[in-house]
Amino acid sequence: MSNNSKESKFVPYVPASKSLPELTVTAIVLGIILAIVFGAANAYLGLLIGLTVSASIPAAVISMAILRGIFRRKSILENNIVQTMTTAGEAVAAGAVFTIPALFLWDMEITQGLIIFIVLTGGFLGVFMMVPLRQLLIVREHETLPYPEGTACAEVLKSGEKGGTSAKLIGIGLVIGGVIKALGDGFKLFKTEVETGITNFKNAVVGLDAFPALLGVGYIIGPRVAGQMLAGGLLAWIVIIPMISFFGGSSATAIFPSDVPIGELDAWGIWDSYIRYIGAGAVATGGLITLVKTLPILFSSLFATAKSLQANKGKLTAGPLRTEQDMPAKYVWLGTIIVILVIAFSPLTDVGIIGAIAIAIFGFLFVTVASRVVGVVGSSSSPVSGMTIATLLIVAVTYKATGFTGTSGMIAAITVAAIICTALAVAGDISQDLKTGYIVGGTPWKQQIAMMIGVLASASVIGFILILMDRAYTMGSAALPAPKAALMKILAEGVLGGDLPWTLIFIGATIAITLEFCGLNSLVVAVGIYLPVHTSAPIMIGGFVRYFVERRAKTEEVRKERVDRGTLFASGLIAGESLVGVLIAILIAFGLQMPDAVVIASDLFSFLLFLVLAGVLWYISNKGKKRNVS
Repeated sequence: MSNNSKESKFVPYVPASKSLPELTVTAIVLGIILAIVFGAANAYLGLLIGLTVSASIPAAVISMAILRGIFRRKSILENNIVQTMTTAGEAVAAGAVFTIPALFLWDMEITQGLIIFIVLTGGFLGVFMMVPLRQLLIVREHETLPYPEGTACAEVLKSGEKGGTSAKLIGIGLVIGGVIKALGDGFKLFKTEVETGITNFKNAVVGLDAFPALLGVGYIIGPRVAGQMLAGGLLAWIVIIPMISFFGGSSATAIFPSDVPIGELDAWGIWDSYIRYIGAGAVATGGLITLVKTLPILFSSLFATAKSLQANKGKLTAGPLRTEQDMPAKYVWLGTIIVILVIAFSPLTDVGIIGAIAIAIFGFLFVTVASRVVGVVGSSSSPVSGMTIATLLIVAVTYKATGFTGTSGMIAAITVAAIICTALAVAGDISQDLKTGYIVGGTPWKQQIAMMIGVLASASVIGFILILMDRAYTMGSAALPAPKAALMKILAEGVLGGDLPWTLIFIGATIAITLEFCGLNSLVVAVGIYLPVHTSAPIMIGGFVRYFVERRAKTEEVRKERVDRGTLFASGLIAGESLVGVLIAILIAFGLQMPDAVVIASDLFSFLLFLVLAGVLWYISNKGKKRNVS
């Protein structure tokens, strides 16, 4: 009862008693177009560098510009539907490019039908499995799970409604973030990656990706979470990497899994050959620990939701209010069962009953973990690939135990991993979208339907894009390395060929367990281990800015006002970089040659520029009304 009374205190921007145009034809058409565009751009980026760009905030900005600026439509809920559908393109692209190119690397004859089947089933499972979790993660834990991109996107949408100062803060951040991204990664005016070694400390490296979006994410998630992420990064880059370098540096022979002696590897080489396996073990274990810790409240929430839906006799509602209406449970579970059965018996794949059962089990387990972890660290830092690796390892071991080995076994294992990866990416993105909808007052079932339409639209073209990229650049080449899919291929070959560094996996697992006993969030720290420290460092700087802004406030009113101002500006930084990042990807995809040489190749310049940007974030946050200071 106490939970319900607590939930009832939150009033969304558009109250439940008010109805606005939402899942309209205009919103659906625009959402489909943007989902395809952002999906194509992110597919190229993922194949090139193993990363994708968040689409929710850019989509919100674009939808406001088109719907409000051109069509003169003023429904914030329509804009929310468009951004929800657009994120489906990003999620489908991530699920596809992180796994499916492994099939190309085996020189298989890949059909569009197979690719569409994989991402479509994975995407639908991601939506279905997230629906029962909305009450738990989005509603009950509204105050404890920030969902940084979702919250930022809500601020963008609300600022478009309010105009005035809020819109200006978003606009300023958008311009600054976009300009920095364009000058750095577009025109190569300065370096966007800062890195330095430590004197007399071999292969100990600290670095920083000077990206405005990471600064903004750090501000939104706050210093505690950012600090634990950085702790994981520092553990990997100034403890474990130097230790491996010291103890293995004198060996003249290569130590598995590297084919190069440790003494010839730099910090990046050691990270690539060893730390990623340790990080994968830590992320998988941290995710399972997080899952076990949340099982009691998870099951109580699921039972309560099922009870409520049964009481409403299958109506399209999980409660009397518009803002509480999810897809009906009977359709959710029926859809899930049908998808699993189709996967098990489809002639397009050969995963069999074992693969389908694995997808059902790990889909639910890891969707729960993914939906929660993005609430803490955001979609950009979500360890989707880490959980996909864990799934791949377990499924491959199971296949090997049942005698399903060789090329067919490896292909089946990758197919299962690809479906799970897509499900995790979609579930993480719709979690952010539902957070946005919860804040602005969207109707949950309409967002869930919109996400499924976006998945369908994106899935219909992603196969064409991957095949086109392979024919133009060749998967695995220097022009299109597909780094994460290459790792998936290595792991599948390792397990089913008996060649996997299990010791490194177990080291990561024991690190996660140790961190949990230390009272830390093992999953957040594990994410820091898995990602380069260059990603965690700028997030921590954003967290520091948030810390000093809150510490300087004299009253709760002042604190809230300043944090809100900073969140608006940080949201603009994320939006600006994301928009320009996608634009750069589109230009590259259309054949525009970007500069190769950096004009100002100074780490110090880039670092100082990033600190100046952090100072601007601090200044704007503190520029509150004087009358509020006590």
